[in-house]
Amino acid sequence: MDPRERVAQLMPQAHSELAELVAIKSVADPRQFPPEECQRAAQWVRDRYAQTGFTDARLEETPDGSMVVLGTRPCAGPQAPTVLLYAHYDVQPPLDDKAWRTPPFELTEVDGRWYGRGAADCKGNIVMHLAALRALGENIPVNLKLVVEGSEEQGTGGLEAFVASHPDLFRADAILVCDTGNAAVGSPAATVSLRGMVNVVVTVEALTSEIHSGMFGGPAPDALAALVTILGSLRDAHGNTTVTGLENSRRWAGAAYDPEQFRRDAGVLDGVSLLGDGSVSDMLWSRPALTILGIDCPPVVGSAAAIVPGRRRG
Repeated sequence: MDPRERVAQLMPQAHSELAELVAIKSVADPRQFPPEECQRAAQWVRDRYAQTGFTDARLEETPDGSMVVLGTRPCAGPQAPTVLLYAHYDVQPPLDDKAWRTPPFELTEVDGRWYGRGAADCKGNIVMHLAALRALGENIPVNLKLVVEGSEEQGTGGLEAFVASHPDLFRADAILVCDTGNAAVGSPAATVSLRGMVNVVVTVEALTSEIHSGMFGGPAPDALAALVTILGSLRDAHGNTTVTGLENSRRWAGAAYDPEQFRRDAGVLDGVSLLGDGSVSDMLWSRPALTILGIDCPPVVGSAAAIVPGRRRG
């Protein structure tokens, strides 16, 4: 049977399985969701892959307490290479229902696309691997290893520490990490490298306590204003990232990403300009990007007419 026909036949099953997996509230943060939800997701993954040739599929606990699903599926070729399939079953916290157009833990179809927490990153990739394995059947000419972790979104390092103490389990000739994207539906893409990532927490302190802005405003240093100035200096007037040591003028030599398509994909509002003096492809794939993830400061509601001193010491 033609592979396209086989995949088309498997799509109803893929949809059903994705709906089951999305419904599991596997946020790896016990302060927000019960740990049993992650355990359920791990068991779901183990059971499905055990049915697709990973007969030794099992759960192992990592140092941060999360469970990783491991398994192997050897082929008949004695010299065949080994490919490791990676994914994660944990998801980001969904904020609240008001932040969603559709229920976060219910797979919902809108205009031909499936929405739900983790539907793309990364439960959709778990189901994609399953569908691909079923479509290919027994004739896969490589050895396969499986790694599906449970704390990627929280960044607590469980898998990293587990890899360090069990390197042989992860040895492979190639690794497939399939939660990247392609420029357009129907245009396959292979991502061979990614920009590195650094998380930085900046703390500004200026005063011992809040002081009245009418009495002291002007000469008194303002920690929040200083933080705004610091963050504002990280981009130039065109929106280019301007961090010393980071090259921000490289050009992308591959396929272009149409700006109008990017605006639609990113949900950019009418009248809002894109950042940078390069093309969308330059900015997205060849240059450094900087994102301000959050600011701890007094909320507008309930704020006082006071100069913000910065972080308070206990």
